[in-house]
Amino acid sequence: MGYQYITLPLPAALTSRQKALLEVSVRQIPAVVSACASDRHGLTIYYQGNLPVTEITAMIRKVSPDRRQAARICFKSGSEETSTFTEYRRDAILAGAGLLGLQLLRMAVPGTFTTLYLARSAFVFFIARKFIASGVRSLVVERQPNADTLTTTAVMASILGGKPESSLTLLALSNFAEMLTTYTAERARKHISNLLQLDQQYVWKIEADGHEVRVAVESLQPGDKVGVHLGEKICVDGRVLSGAAAVDQSSITGEYIPAEKGQGDYVYAGTVLQNGFLEIVVEKMGDDTALARIVHMVEEAQTRRAPVQNFADRMANMLVPISFIAAGLVYGATKDWQRVLNMLFIDFSCGLKLSTATAISAAIGRAASRGVLVKGGNYVEALAGVDTVVLDKTGTITIGKPQVVTVRTTAGISERELLLLAASAELHSAHPLACAVLEHVECQGWVIPPHTTTETIVARGILAEVPNFEDIRGGKILVGSWRFMEEQEVDCRGFEDQTSAERGYNLVYVARDRNLLGVLVVSDPIRPNLKKTINQLRRQGVDEVVMLTGDTELVAKHVANVLDIDAYHAEVLPEDKATLVNRLRRRSQVLMVGDGVNDAPALAFADVGVAMGGRRTDIAVESAAITINSEDPLVLSEVVTLGKRTMKIVQQNFTATIAVNTAAMLLGAIGRTNPMISALIHNAATIGVVLNSTRILMAGRRTSRAYYK
Repeated sequence: MGYQYITLPLPAALTSRQKALLEVSVRQIPAVVSACASDRHGLTIYYQGNLPVTEITAMIRKVSPDRRQAARICFKSGSEETSTFTEYRRDAILAGAGLLGLQLLRMAVPGTFTTLYLARSAFVFFIARKFIASGVRSLVVERQPNADTLTTTAVMASILGGKPESSLTLLALSNFAEMLTTYTAERARKHISNLLQLDQQYVWKIEADGHEVRVAVESLQPGDKVGVHLGEKICVDGRVLSGAAAVDQSSITGEYIPAEKGQGDYVYAGTVLQNGFLEIVVEKMGDDTALARIVHMVEEAQTRRAPVQNFADRMANMLVPISFIAAGLVYGATKDWQRVLNMLFIDFSCGLKLSTATAISAAIGRAASRGVLVKGGNYVEALAGVDTVVLDKTGTITIGKPQVVTVRTTAGISERELLLLAASAELHSAHPLACAVLEHVECQGWVIPPHTTTETIVARGILAEVPNFEDIRGGKILVGSWRFMEEQEVDCRGFEDQTSAERGYNLVYVARDRNLLGVLVVSDPIRPNLKKTINQLRRQGVDEVVMLTGDTELVAKHVANVLDIDAYHAEVLPEDKATLVNRLRRRSQVLMVGDGVNDAPALAFADVGVAMGGRRTDIAVESAAITINSEDPLVLSEVVTLGKRTMKIVQQNFTATIAVNTAAMLLGAIGRTNPMISALIHNAATIGVVLNSTRILMAGRRTSRAYYK
């Protein structure tokens, strides 16, 4: 059967973000096969069957409000989330306080406690109103009982049994979980909104007469010219008209080495000018920039990801009909209400939900003791099924901070002399390679001699005048690349090293009065224990380890060979990372590890996103499901093992809960027990599986080796 298509007009004022959101919304319509929005052709939709044109037209109007209306919508959205969070927090506190108060009343004044049965029941109904509404709506509208239906059943059973307050613990835990979910969503929304502001409100606009005028970023138009000076953040996407500079593009590419930019090169918003000056012609601003697209990809991934329910919810949904059917069959066969109450008092909800909540809480607490933040129990569950691990290179596989690894000198020159002269020339440079040299010298405890003059040659190196210092002869010191040395007519024969370039090393040459002194080999080293981490992951059931990097093919191949990585992808941009992760998800469950803004889309699309290391960015943390504060990669394998062990214990609890409560239901059905005994069996099983769950937390006192044995 062929596809039909239709083209609908679009308002001219739609931004790239609005077009992307419109496409996502339209593609969710079952009849739609594809949707593409453009300024030139409008909204083109390919579909099969009947297309709800009126609904799509309404989507177009909704996605393009005016600025004032957009502000109202944004304010309303934030207010609604805050209001929902407040309601869940209030209900959780009321449930906990109510349970404590009623228990104290029962012990102090039993008679009054009994006479307040209707008030206790009404109080429980009030706390459970949302769950009751959801459970009833699921039955009436979707004709399928859900976890809230089971919660409603437990509440009704407690009221019919004369103990309505017994369900308050479950209600308190459920409201608390909803409160945390709402809080996390609000935090992510606020951070993404703040990131889009770029923390820079003004820019230097170059007028027709060449003068620079400080204007608001929002006032720029495509075709305007802006000037960016040393240390300033670039706020637009555009092309360099004139100038030369070193630009830190780590927010886009993730690479720590600044990129050399000159006439005709493209620059991105969110990048920082480290040296030089650039005159840029504006091409894209605001929502159209590359950084904004990264943020919007995170938003899109969050909307497309289906909510993951834990095992307890799924099992509870399957057992709800069994509980109702058992009660109906017993009543039909015996007409004995006591036996029916046996069926209703022995529900699976408490054992399944409380033991699972305890196991998840214990796992999260155990992870926290290792400096790991897990954003939800569903991610603990997802860890158990991970079979593919994707690793970003810079800042994840490597430390993300260049270091001097080798010092090679010419005859008669000591390492100390070479390093001190280089450090003196680079004393006031903010370049990462210069910082690596300075840090190396400081670690040796040496005093860096001052320089008389210094000049930075953009994209080449540094030229400095260094006076004599102690036993070291000064002079005209050159520090920089091979090309810089050639331009200064310094003979570097004998110090060529092609293998260093293939391994991703950076060579910093040092010369004095046009005579080569030696070369410093600077590298971003692989994290210690990373090879061991990969081996442990393989033993835990990970079938494939993949590396993604913006580095060159040669560098990526070298790192992959050293670590015995199954596959790698070099020279990838943020959009490519997200696409590759989505491709892997079609055939496996993917865990993605990254640390930068450029990793955020891939982290959001992965089944489990992990932000690792102290150099990680805030947006990576918000996009990731798990945050590892430690620099030790072995923590990653510990977290995966923790997820697998937790779910193994949860499955044990499921088996025990179902077996014990099923046996109790059979005994109750044939009249061998009464409601009190049934409740006792049910609660004893619940206590048993909860204690089993606490073993996860107690294991934290043992050594890691014993725990993960």
